[in-house]
Amino acid sequence: MKDMTCRNATKTVWSGEKEYLVHGASQVPVVHSVAYTYDDIDQWYEVATGKQKGHIYGRNTNPTVQAFEDKVRALERAEAATSFSTGMAAISNSLLTFLKPGDRVVSIKDTYGGTNKIFTEFLPKLQIEVDLVETGNHSKMEDEIAKGCQLVYLETPTNPTVKITDIKRITKAARQMGALVFVDNTFATPINQNPLMMDVDLVIHSATKFLGGHADALGGVVCGSKNLVEQIYHYREINGASLDPMAAYLLLRGMKTLDIRMKKQEENAHQIAEFLKSHRKVETVFYPGLKDHFHHDIAKKQMSGFGSMLSFSLKGEMAAVRQFLPNLQLAHRAANLGAVETTVGPARTTSHVENTKEERQELGIPEGLVRYSTGIEDINDLMEDLEQALRVVGE
Repeated sequence: MKDMTCRNATKTVWSGEKEYLVHGASQVPVVHSVAYTYDDIDQWYEVATGKQKGHIYGRNTNPTVQAFEDKVRALERAEAATSFSTGMAAISNSLLTFLKPGDRVVSIKDTYGGTNKIFTEFLPKLQIEVDLVETGNHSKMEDEIAKGCQLVYLETPTNPTVKITDIKRITKAARQMGALVFVDNTFATPINQNPLMMDVDLVIHSATKFLGGHADALGGVVCGSKNLVEQIYHYREINGASLDPMAAYLLLRGMKTLDIRMKKQEENAHQIAEFLKSHRKVETVFYPGLKDHFHHDIAKKQMSGFGSMLSFSLKGEMAAVRQFLPNLQLAHRAANLGAVETTVGPARTTSHVENTKEERQELGIPEGLVRYSTGIEDINDLMEDLEQALRVVGE
């Protein structure tokens, strides 16, 4: 099977697996071995120096992990991929591979809270300048890029306000300055968006979320050109944020249903967004699939689907949230997203718990914002659950 020519639903099931099937098994095994044995010293050296395929030590590579990487690589249509213990490890390792003191990064304000902390707290300690622009203000971002930078970092859609950045437009501006472009594609997934096809250098995923889809394994992955990914891999193998083989197996298994899960979750999310939009106790709904969403036209242009993430603010702000959330019956109140079960929570306890109230306000995140990761449950049950939970708000 040629990975690059099959459609997504087929890639999610078959890509990256056949090479690792052994003893007639139809599933990739979990290889827990820390080290790999070689009787031929010269062959051992060839593998150790990367001149021949094989495995030496678990911190470097692992067959189960490599099968997972190959599946994501095929879906993102990339030359190469490398994985990490978490999504934040993927983000931090990728940034630190290429940045040095004196460099400058241009990004958007409302990235995921952990990413924002890297930009506002950790990179400045390394004498790396970071300028954050209001998401969606493309002309301002182009101006900042034109001042000179080494790296442009995008997250689209954003977590949790699901704002959209025009990837092609910003990448074009970055190319004129010779800057690398990274895109966090976690919310969109490879099913709905392929940034590498828009001239981006690297695509990053928190595999913990939609790729795994079952909230039972942590992981991260980066895809891009062989040249760039090899540099990130080298940084990761030395610094040690390797993906565990059991987690890789769970992510690999979860990805088999990625295409079908995303279609169902998106269908549910769109109907819920329309339902909430017309509800008298809801102030604002953020979902790029809504025609009145501030970036709907950009999302429609660069995405094949709008995803299953939405957020909304209630009239009454945090007091209303405190009434609403405990009454939901079909949702985990937890700091996760992308699973088959619906998961909800305010930004102050999920995506931006590391930030202060003032920092969240500066990032444009209302204190009473509710992030809603739509699952695969029956849509009628989800809407009935929302209705009964909203009924108590303000009473």
